[in-house]
Amino acid sequence: MQQNVNYQKELEKVIGSLGGSKPRLLLHVCCAPCSSYCLEYLREYFDITVFYYNPNITGAVEYEKREAEEKRLIETYNRQVVEQKFSGTNPGKQAANEGFTGVSPCKQVANEGFTGVSPCKQVANEGFTGMNSTPHAGIVHIACAEYDPERYLEAVKGLENEPEGGARCVKCFELRLRRTIEEAMKLGMDYVTTTLTISPLKNASLLNSIGMRLAGEYSQENAGSHEVKWLPSDFKKKGGYQRSIVLSHEYGLYRQNYCGCAFSKREEQKA
Repeated sequence: MQQNVNYQKELEKVIGSLGGSKPRLLLHVCCAPCSSYCLEYLREYFDITVFYYNPNITGAVEYEKREAEEKRLIETYNRQVVEQKFSGTNPGKQAANEGFTGVSPCKQVANEGFTGVSPCKQVANEGFTGMNSTPHAGIVHIACAEYDPERYLEAVKGLENEPEGGARCVKCFELRLRRTIEEAMKLGMDYVTTTLTISPLKNASLLNSIGMRLAGEYSQENAGSHEVKWLPSDFKKKGGYQRSIVLSHEYGLYRQNYCGCAFSKREEQKA
């Protein structure tokens, strides 16, 4: 695993090399709140298809609820693009004015158990530099995969008592990213990445190393036909995680305090 790599800067290098082109990106998403900022940021530079594949989520009801919220968010973002109305997603202006209609971000976030977040300070700092909602933003597409929790349970068999962030999570990341890269190859995408790096609880170095390894393996297997590049990211950087909280409240998104699997829910209930 690579250490001490600033994956946000690596992402900016890729964006800087695009020269105005808009490559096709398959973006694995875990939920609408996490994807809100990632889409706001990336849709200016990439032709994005969202890929919702999360067999770790316990229960079809929860899975479908998160899927429906993702679709609702994308519909809202796409409406802005079609109507060319971006005034509602100008992060600098919003942060300065705290102009979240009907929302007090400091009060709401404080009440909803987002540990480690000081929304009052985040809004006051206006730390949203480089996050884009402009007429250059493009339409976002979505592809939803099958819900196959049995595949997840088989992948993590024997690791049920591992701590959060341990070997069980590695298997989960590998499962979801492998399936995403398979889909990216099938769709002829140029790049692939995940929104998972936006979470302060997720190891961006680990996620990027898994993604780069799997993308490299698939590209080697398909040498001479098609290559999908891993897009490095650490979306929590430059205020990305804080911005996702603001956007979640602005759009009234269903937000959870656990990743979705029964094991993380168990740990959350213990806390």
